[in-house]
Amino acid sequence: MTLVAGVDSSTQSCKVVIRDLESGAVVRTGRASHPEGTEVDPNQWWDALLAAIDDAGGLADVAAISIGGQQHGMVVLDAEGNVIRDALLWNDTRSAVAATDLIAEVGAAEFASRTGSVPVASFTLTKLRWLADTEPANAARVAAVALPHDWLTWRLRGFGPANPALDELTTDRSDASGTCYFDSATNRYDRDLLARAFGNSGNASQVILPKVLGPGDVAGYVDGSPEFPKGSIVVGVGAGDNAGAALGLGASTGDVVVSIGTSGTVFAVTDTPSRDQTGTVAGFADAAGGFLPLVATLNAARVLDSIARLLGVDHDELGSLALAAEPGAGGAVLHPYFEGERTPNLPDATATLTGLTLASTTRENLARAAIEGMLCGLADGLDAVLAQGVTASRLLLVGGAAQNPAVSAIAAQVFDVPVVVPEPAEYVALGAAVQAAWSLTGERPSWPVEFTTELPADHRPIIREQYATHL
Repeated sequence: MTLVAGVDSSTQSCKVVIRDLESGAVVRTGRASHPEGTEVDPNQWWDALLAAIDDAGGLADVAAISIGGQQHGMVVLDAEGNVIRDALLWNDTRSAVAATDLIAEVGAAEFASRTGSVPVASFTLTKLRWLADTEPANAARVAAVALPHDWLTWRLRGFGPANPALDELTTDRSDASGTCYFDSATNRYDRDLLARAFGNSGNASQVILPKVLGPGDVAGYVDGSPEFPKGSIVVGVGAGDNAGAALGLGASTGDVVVSIGTSGTVFAVTDTPSRDQTGTVAGFADAAGGFLPLVATLNAARVLDSIARLLGVDHDELGSLALAAEPGAGGAVLHPYFEGERTPNLPDATATLTGLTLASTTRENLARAAIEGMLCGLADGLDAVLAQGVTASRLLLVGGAAQNPAVSAIAAQVFDVPVVVPEPAEYVALGAAVQAAWSLTGERPSWPVEFTTELPADHRPIIREQYATHL
C-alpha cells in the first residue's frame, strides 16, 4: 500500500491525514494545537507539525506529503534564514490603516486590475506596510517574505537557520493570490506594489519571494531534517486553506462552497479570474490551475450559538424549532451583524431583529429567523460572487453547522441551488493529500467524496425578500 499525507496548518491547530494512494481512504490521522493569538512565532507551527505527524504514526511509510495552511500570514526572514519577528496572522487587524493608505495611494480599481483583489487588513501586503511604518528596523532586515505554508514546506525540506537557502522557498498560486502583490491571471508577482509596501524601510527589489509552482509540481523532498528519513519523501507544492478544501471536496467548475464556521466563506471554482474593484470579492486562485473568487462574512455559526442560548436550547433543538415554523418566520427577520460585518462592509453595525408582531413572536419563528438571517448573509456573498460571471450548479455546504438538518433544508430554500452536504472531514488536509498524490504520480487522483445530504433547490423567495426589505 502506497500512502500519502496531507497537512492542514490552520489558525487553531495542525491536522495530518494519511491516505491510501489507490482508494483515497484515510488510514490514520494526527493533530496538535497551535497557540492562541493573532501573532505567532512560526517555530511553534513547526513544533506542532512534528507533533501532529508523530500523532499520525510518523512518515516512515509515507511516499509524499503536502501542506495546506492559513492564508495571508506574514513570515519575514533575514539573510540567515531567521524569523525576524512573530508572524502576523490573517485575523490580525492592526494593518487596517495600512490597507486604507495603500488604497488611497494606488486606487481600488488599480489593485483589482493588477492583483484581482482590493487590500484589507487580512492581506500580506498591508502587514508589510504596517511593518515598514511601525518597525522600520525590522523591515530593513527583511531578506525574504513567505506565507505560513511556504515556510513550513521550506522547513520540511531541511532548510532554516542551519541551512538558509532562501531561494529554495516555494509556494503555489492559491496562497500567492492572497498576498495582494501577485496576479493569478499572469502568474507574476507585482514588485512595484511590494516596493510600495516597504517604502523607504527596506530594499524591496532584493527581497526574495517564494517561487510559484504549478499544480502537481514537486517542491522538493524531505531532505536533511533530522526528524525524517533523508530524501525519501516527495514534498508537494502546498496550498492556501480554502483552495485545499476545494481540492479535498473534489470541487470543479460550477461548484460553490459555503463554509459555516466561526466566520463564513463563500467561494466558487471557475475558469476565469475575477477583478472586483468594490473589494467584496477577493480574486484568489485555486490549487488546480483555475480561480477561486471568495467572499468572507464575520457572522456565521456564532449567530446560532447566540440564539440557542437565548432560547435555552442546544443546536439540535434549535433546528427542530426552526423546522416547525414556516419559511419567512412569520415576518420575523434577523440581520445577524452581531460583530459588525465584512460583507457588506459594516464594521460598526449591530444585529437587529425586526418584523415582530404578537403572532410572530414565537420560539419557533425566532429559531427560524436566526438560521434564515445567517444564510441570507451568506447568500448576499454568493450574489457578489455570481456578479463576477460565475455560474452555480451545485452548492457544497460544509462546516459544523451544515450537519444540522434545519440548516441544510433552509439553505436549499435560500440559495435556489441544489445543496449537498459532505461527510464531516478535514477537507483542507484531505486536499493537501490530493496534492501529495498529484506530485508523486503526475496525475490528480479522483477519490470519492461521501455526502450525508443531497437536497434539490426549494426556493422560497419570501425569505430573501423580507431580509432585503428590512435592511
